Amino acid sequence: MTAGTPVRERYQGRIAGVGTTSGTRLVVGSWAHTPLGVFADVMVERPDGHRLLLAPSEAVRDVIEATYVFDEILLESVSVTEAEGFWLVSSPSLSLRIGFGRRSGLGWLLRAVPTRLATSTRWATVVDPVAARVMDGVRTRGVAREGRHEWYGATDLMLVTSASGDPPCRFGFSSTPRTPSVTSVVTTIDVG
Repeated sequence: MTAGTPVRERYQGRIAGVGTTSGTRLVVGSWAHTPLGVFADVMVERPDGHRLLLAPSEAVRDVIEATYVFDEILLESVSVTEAEGFWLVSSPSLSLRIGFGRRSGLGWLLRAVPTRLATSTRWATVVDPVAARVMDGVRTRGVAREGRHEWYGATDLMLVTSASGDPPCRFGFSSTPRTPSVTSVVTTIDVG
């Protein structure tokens, strides 16, 4: 590798975007295959706009903080336990149950795209203008903090049934879908 060539990292997992009637929004990441091993994290946006990150380690914090802006960061264990139709999310400062139901129409469409294609950076680049129009605020590629290039390759989408909220969280160049959902995704990041 030559000097200045970015290192490409891939994070495969699921992201749940939910909200409460009081205006608190949460994005839960449950990551199964990453350079940092298996982990979960939670990004919280309170009704007053205060953004909080719950990260299980300094390494996870550093990766997420290099991409998104937070007002506060707590290093604490975060777990996501999946059972039939729901997630139990827990940390010392959070207890959350996210119920999800059927696959959405978009989920069926995402599943029809071969995984290798759906998770490629070229595909994310091609579908980005469509995603931005169809799902307000959602982007499949962009430049984050510190000039990091990122691509999101979604492969499935399940509707959340036990939480709701509006407006969507804005941590970086992209957001979660406005309809509460759990999205299977592969995130590709070029890091310096």
